[in-house]
Amino acid sequence: MKPAWIFAGVLLAAPAQAQDAPMFRGNLARTGVTTGQPLTGPAVVKWAFHTDGRIISSPAVVGGTVYFGSTDGNVYAVDTGTGTRRWAFKTGSRVTSSPAVSGGLVYVGSYDGNFYAIEAATGVLRWKFATGGERRFAGRHLHGRLPAGEVIPDPFDIYLSSPAVSRGMVYFGSGDSHVYALDAATGRIRWTFKTGNVVHASPTIAGELLYIGSWDTWFYALNALTGRMVWRFKTGEDAEYNNQTGIQATAAVADGTVYFECRDAHVYALDARTGRKKWAFDTHGSWGMSSPAVRDGKVWFATADGRSVHEADAATGKDLFALQFSWYFSASPAIVGNYAYAGNWDGRLIAIDLDARKVAWIFQTDSSRANRGKYIKPDSSMNYRAAMLEPFADDFGVEFVNIFSMGSFLSSPAVVDGVLYIGSTDGNLYALAGAKP
Repeated sequence: MKPAWIFAGVLLAAPAQAQDAPMFRGNLARTGVTTGQPLTGPAVVKWAFHTDGRIISSPAVVGGTVYFGSTDGNVYAVDTGTGTRRWAFKTGSRVTSSPAVSGGLVYVGSYDGNFYAIEAATGVLRWKFATGGERRFAGRHLHGRLPAGEVIPDPFDIYLSSPAVSRGMVYFGSGDSHVYALDAATGRIRWTFKTGNVVHASPTIAGELLYIGSWDTWFYALNALTGRMVWRFKTGEDAEYNNQTGIQATAAVADGTVYFECRDAHVYALDARTGRKKWAFDTHGSWGMSSPAVRDGKVWFATADGRSVHEADAATGKDLFALQFSWYFSASPAIVGNYAYAGNWDGRLIAIDLDARKVAWIFQTDSSRANRGKYIKPDSSMNYRAAMLEPFADDFGVEFVNIFSMGSFLSSPAVVDGVLYIGSTDGNLYALAGAKP
């Protein structure tokens, strides 16, 4: 992503069922694929649950409850049938990590630097673990912003690492540069692995290997039992602007290949056993902030400032088709049946018919209807300049307030039993269902 001014643009915790979505991307391999009933649309609001912050966290759905975080500092549990709150657990700061639910516990990280295990049925704290502290990726002259000699935190480093639970351990990355493996029952450290920078990607697990990228530009394969590094793969750097650099997206693993998007403007496919590069898809300057979905020899991914959703051949990386939209994608696409669902920063959730290779329907937030026109050019492309004041580091905050006024979808959708759950920067967690005839 080039700078805009440079390119001038008492309840029982039920066990997870087959149709549940117990973690970010649905499974340990993070494939983003759900079996079951798709939402064929057009979508209507079944219910909306409002929080006092933005919802950037992606929902987990287990046993009739949806779990998610908000920037108001709470983790919420909401009844999927009625949209009523079951409980809320207060942390010390914003929660942009996506929960994982396993063994009757909800695991999630917070910007207060703590990682929490909360009882899924009651919202009571089981244990918490203090990391070395959270921070965002930061770089000198970041994205070309001034002052040029100042180290600036990256506001696009939006998400915290979302946990994975396997073999009695819970795994996650941290802004203190470590990957952690804790005992899932007690929170005791089993092992840690130190990278060279912030780790906000989420761990992906296949077999005995854990895959994760870091803002240090390396993608790692670790032994999930011991934390020993098996291999690592180097991605690109950008010494001038710290722009085309780092890995913030989560990988997906399927059929012996690990796929991930990178801020160096590539989508990579690596041999999962050796780390050998199979192919790299050039996104022509566009960041990769979201995670790919993989199924049946195809990979789907969305680009940020490329503003596009792609279907590619998983073996070769050949682009099979692409659709372009108005604003960034940082939420990850979800695949159910022959539909792909992708949330855009312009406050629109897009359903794509994968057989017809076209948009099937669009759900738009009220905030998007009210404010999207301010940040769209006549050709329907994004107008970032309309959200800007000047290319100064302090003005990032104003820009994001303006952009998020569209009710942006940074949360990734979860689809369970034909209902789609997704959070918005308008503070709502939406449950969307098909319109009745």
